[in-house]
Amino acid sequence: MTAAPTQTRFRVEGMDCASCAAKIDTAVRRLPGVADISVSVTAGTMTVKHDETADLGVVQKKVNGLGYKVSPLTAKSPAPAAAPSCSGHDHANHNHADHGHAAHDHADHDHDGHDHAGHDHSGHAHADTSTAVAAAPVPSARPARWWQSRKGFLTIISGVALVVAYAAGKLNPDIANWAFVVAMFVGLVPIARRAIMAAFSGTPFSIEMLMTIAAIGAVFIGAGEEAAAVVFLFLIGELLEGVAAGRARASIQGLADLVPKTALVERGGNTVSVPADTLAVGDIILVRPGDRIPADGDITEGTSEIDEAPVTGESTPKRKNAGDPVFAGTINTDGVLRIAVTATSSDNTIARVIRLVEEAQESKAPTERFIDGFSRYYTPGIMVVAALVAIVPPLFMGGIWSEWVYKGLAILLIGCPCALVISTPAAIAAGLSAGARRGLLMKGGAVLETFRKVTAVAFDKTGTLTEGKPVVTDIVSFGLPEQDVLSLAAALETGSSHPLAVAILDRAKADAVAVLPSTAAKAVSGKGVEGTVGGKAVFLGSPQAVAATAPLSAEQTAAIAALNDQGKTVSLVVVDGTLAGLLAMRDEPRADAERGLAVLKEQGIKAVMLTGDNSRTAKAIASKLGIEPRAELLPQDKQRIVGEMQRSGLTVAKVGDGINDAPALAAADIGIAMGGGTDVALETADAAILHGRVIDVANMVDLSKTVMNNIRQNIGVALGLKAVFLVTTIIGLTGLWPAILADTGATVLVTANAMRLLGWKGRS
Repeated sequence: MTAAPTQTRFRVEGMDCASCAAKIDTAVRRLPGVADISVSVTAGTMTVKHDETADLGVVQKKVNGLGYKVSPLTAKSPAPAAAPSCSGHDHANHNHADHGHAAHDHADHDHDGHDHAGHDHSGHAHADTSTAVAAAPVPSARPARWWQSRKGFLTIISGVALVVAYAAGKLNPDIANWAFVVAMFVGLVPIARRAIMAAFSGTPFSIEMLMTIAAIGAVFIGAGEEAAAVVFLFLIGELLEGVAAGRARASIQGLADLVPKTALVERGGNTVSVPADTLAVGDIILVRPGDRIPADGDITEGTSEIDEAPVTGESTPKRKNAGDPVFAGTINTDGVLRIAVTATSSDNTIARVIRLVEEAQESKAPTERFIDGFSRYYTPGIMVVAALVAIVPPLFMGGIWSEWVYKGLAILLIGCPCALVISTPAAIAAGLSAGARRGLLMKGGAVLETFRKVTAVAFDKTGTLTEGKPVVTDIVSFGLPEQDVLSLAAALETGSSHPLAVAILDRAKADAVAVLPSTAAKAVSGKGVEGTVGGKAVFLGSPQAVAATAPLSAEQTAAIAALNDQGKTVSLVVVDGTLAGLLAMRDEPRADAERGLAVLKEQGIKAVMLTGDNSRTAKAIASKLGIEPRAELLPQDKQRIVGEMQRSGLTVAKVGDGINDAPALAAADIGIAMGGGTDVALETADAAILHGRVIDVANMVDLSKTVMNNIRQNIGVALGLKAVFLVTTIIGLTGLWPAILADTGATVLVTANAMRLLGWKGRS
């Protein structure tokens, strides 16, 4: 039996552009035992999938030989299996309650089975939906200053050598040319060494090879001064690329800085300060006002406003109470909180975001793959053109050899593909990082590119367009004041964890309604719940149960029917045999759902709601949001409808919870997990909206279009400058210096343009 492949990750220093990644990929892929390799320039990592015959020492030696510094990032671990097929989920046996969601039909709700004994909190266990996740990538150490790096040191030495050569030439003009040749070799030797290693490793047409040929050629035609200057300018260009790549890398790694390094944890009756990365699941931590929260967790004691702006970008703090989840890196503003840790430092929200973005950057977008393929032919083609320019005019047109060889060498430098090759991955990496900072995770450049093509979005209802839990929307009095109706209902529901009971208790708490204790409270099978409150017999149940014992008036029946038509569940409160009032509950739309759908409509994108809920509820919610509803659907029905939309020519994104909508998510062109803070949602979908905003679907489309526009600008700059300088070089207006300035300038412009994407904010 063949052993499972093993996966090892390495940190690679000095890798600043896509050309670097391509050289490493080509060299390592050819080594024995290596099954696959993926390289991320922005993350500065290399992931090698290999069998037991691979020698990782040889892998490191090979990459070091190319001019990069390599070190293992994590211990070897089994390569992760492919994400389970979405269609493989057994929906027949999939109970929402197992995931903490209410398996509850609002419209058809009666209080059947609404047994308080059955809702004892101590027995209300949630199934564990977490999946194993590999250790988060270790953030790289803070980069040294540019002058402390190898490239920075080499650039400085080359510049000093150039100045010394210039001074020597002024003092003794007879040795000027040779002084510049020596200065050139100071910078060229490391470049030439990398070129030769790359050639032996399968990349003969590297940018270093073009540079080496051009510089040595310039020496032979007596242009030593220009050759030295060109090498120095080339090194400056590489250094600038490194600085830009470092900025891109730091943009996502900077998220790790949001998490404090220490935490106050309660142990043995004392509160002690410990490193945050040593916290274990279940630890109780104390977070004071003004402190950043050091770990994902659930509040066990205390109430406070939590500023989530560092993570979500939302400017308004959220009030959090006991039982509410909080995320690492957010800020506790005004209250002392005790929090039970629910995730270790390697698996908290921020660590998962960093890991997913780095992994996404290792997968290439279609445009990037095209550019890579194009450059394989482009670079040899440029060498052929340069050779023809250098040879044909002197041989067949009576040209001067030195003049045309000089032009050929300049064309070699103009043809360096660095700016072209980096044009796409730099923009993709910046776009993925900008999205991640807004809670928009996309698994790779291919997903990011596809979003701009989306013409239809199919939304799940519960937990996607709506909050996923019922709230009390109406309190109607039929004798008692509304506050008394709410108080009596809350008294009977105290202690229950049923979603409707929780809705009633939350409303009573929000309205600061006094809740008297109830005695002899018990469920009445198939009807509701009854008990004694303040010496009065109180019953809370469905309209059908109440109507069977106390006929309802026409006014009361009309009020109930009107609320039911709005998709609301109605519970009646009866006191001493007399109807006192009613409570209406519904899972309400998210606060931004209406605007989010309106923005999609402005973009020309069709939106449809696919739900398993009953038609009446679906139509009520859809009417409020202005979206087409398709109701009473099984999982396979949702999948079928997505397929029908695709066959009609639409590019479909499906938005759901990543679990119960799995078949439709798999069938869609893009599957999006809404509120995808769970590992399952992040694993199964192509993209995830971490913070549950409907408008973020439109933001993903906007980001995709912005990135693709940026890529087009980059390609235009890269090819446009080359075309201009190609013409001016052939007609004799420009030479070696402008040629390398054109290449370096184009690379810097392209990188700087891509970095602008890091400032993308999207609609809030």
